[in-house]
Amino acid sequence: MAAQTVVAPRPVPRPDRSFYASGKAFGRFGMRAFRPQVMAEAHSHGHIEFNWLTAGRLDYVLDGQPFGVGANRLVAFWAGIPHQTVAVHEADAARQINIYLPMDAFLEMQQLGRLTETLMGGGVIALSPDCAGLDLLERWHGDYRSGHALRSDLVRTEIGTMFRRAALTGWETLLPPWLETQGTAGRTATPTRHVVRMVRHIVENITDPLSAEDIADVVGLHPNYAADLFTKVMRVSVQKFVVRMRLIRARSLLFDGKLSVANVAIEAGFGSQTQFYEHFRKAYGMTPRQMRRETIA
Repeated sequence: MAAQTVVAPRPVPRPDRSFYASGKAFGRFGMRAFRPQVMAEAHSHGHIEFNWLTAGRLDYVLDGQPFGVGANRLVAFWAGIPHQTVAVHEADAARQINIYLPMDAFLEMQQLGRLTETLMGGGVIALSPDCAGLDLLERWHGDYRSGHALRSDLVRTEIGTMFRRAALTGWETLLPPWLETQGTAGRTATPTRHVVRMVRHIVENITDPLSAEDIADVVGLHPNYAADLFTKVMRVSVQKFVVRMRLIRARSLLFDGKLSVANVAIEAGFGSQTQFYEHFRKAYGMTPRQMRRETIA
């Protein structure tokens, strides 16, 4: 019997090549490979951003704090904090590879512990060489550029595994999280600092009832003022952010398949089944049961 050649499915175009979303809170997954360059101004977007430089060095500023990116190390930071490349050194023939992991997808990753706290606290880290190398990044970039949805999904899964390895083996801190240095002059009451605290509180307590008063208490502000700050920095309201994180949690639990749909709603923090179905259908265009059936099939 003649051997058969298995041909991979043709690439399926997907919309997340436009990974910069209009709002800061939730970007789309993406990758870029380009020549390093100075940025005209600082910007922010809804990702955990990874930078890899093949040669030379970059000087960065994150929320006014300088740090350097050297060659052949994978550097990560929360891009929701304003950041800017201010200088490029000895990188004429270099390439820069960037990965943009949606912030809500990162926050849903389990078992990262101190790593999550470091990035969400404004820290910048460099992963160890055993976590990622140029060959792996090139493969990921090829998978992403293929336009094939499953290949891109594999990349995101492998990024999660990489983060879990880093959480176990450690990392180098290039810029310490400034939430730990509360006595640092001039950095104790910035809008970004308050919002970081609110985001962390929401994520850590997503299964509990979360009132505007509870969230504002974390930063010691009036609920209306805290809500306005959150919306100004994140470009999304506190209420919408909470719903989005609960939906991400619910989707993960549905894929896991261990809980009934009713219990998924409870574990994701929704107050009622009706509320859960309404938000879920609006976000994903199908009911939770339909999504579970499609996943199992």
